[in-house]
Amino acid sequence: MKTSKITYLGNLRTESVHLQSGETIITDAPIDNNGKGQAFSPTDLLSTSLGNCMMTIMGIVAERHGINMEGTTIEITKIMESNPRRVGEIIVEFTMPKINYTDKEKELLENAAHTCPVAKSLSSELKQTVIFHY
Repeated sequence: MKTSKITYLGNLRTESVHLQSGETIITDAPIDNNGKGQAFSPTDLLSTSLGNCMMTIMGIVAERHGINMEGTTIEITKIMESNPRRVGEIIVEFTMPKINYTDKEKELLENAAHTCPVAKSLSSELKQTVIFHY
């Protein structure tokens, strides 16, 4: 089954439609690469997808083990490199709710984050820095 349909809208902008739900995402080239920076860039989405995937897998594990992680936030920092132009590092910084997590709960959540499918699909050359604030 196909996942999405992408249309080039001109001016370095694309529209992606998720075929199952009809939801859309607009991308725009970043300012440092001839764009206007008015929407997520493709590399922003790549970086953000890592955080989304980590959070989703953590949520699955949290539900399975009765761990409350509602209100968890992530800030993503994307660091670009050149020659070739690519994402060189993604910093994923979690801020967990002010709950007294046990060491076991922390281990379960952190392992879930590090083993999400996006993290495992990215090149080993791309540095993934993951920080948890409890």
